Amino acid sequence: MEKTIYKIGFWTALVAFVAASGFSVAQILQLIGLVSYPWDEILIYGFSLFIATPFVLALLALHYVTPNEKRFWSHAAVLFAVMYATYVTLNYVVQLTAVIPYLAPNPVLVQTPHSLLWTFDALGYIALGLATLFAVPVFAKQGLQKWLRLFFLANGLITPLIALVYFYPDFSTTLLLLGLPWIVTAPGSMLLLALFFGRRSGL
Repeated sequence: MEKTIYKIGFWTALVAFVAASGFSVAQILQLIGLVSYPWDEILIYGFSLFIATPFVLALLALHYVTPNEKRFWSHAAVLFAVMYATYVTLNYVVQLTAVIPYLAPNPVLVQTPHSLLWTFDALGYIALGLATLFAVPVFAKQGLQKWLRLFFLANGLITPLIALVYFYPDFSTTLLLLGLPWIVTAPGSMLLLALFFGRRSGL
């Protein structure tokens, strides 16, 4: 059964990595003006949607292979990952199905700076950062796990920057650039997590 859990962890972490990388590319293409509405938002929300559930399952797999003395940390990470997935899945499904397909979207539902669903998105990414931060003590301080600790820690520590981008009164593209480290720390965390599982699953 444990080998099956490692395989599930590997594939879900790998899917989360691919989706996070796709999001990062789409975000950069939007910033430099190579992709415009509606495809920029379709790509960003679509890739983001496919990070959430696989990431939860990957952390759940991590929890089940974590020694008992460290399971408080892995359990806390799963709880915050579930919060993240709940907030962002609700938001992105609304954007992709109820906002973008219509030329005159409901102003209550559209994600614009400081709107209701903008705040949902913010809470989701804050929860994601806390999930990676709480998972840090699960990993050892040598080998691949040392790199996992560093990437998970880095992703957790940039959470205040993510919160600033979302909640600063005057949103701008310049402000958005403060969140750019996420496109390294989040995909990197998910790739290393996939490698962690892969080495133990025999894949």
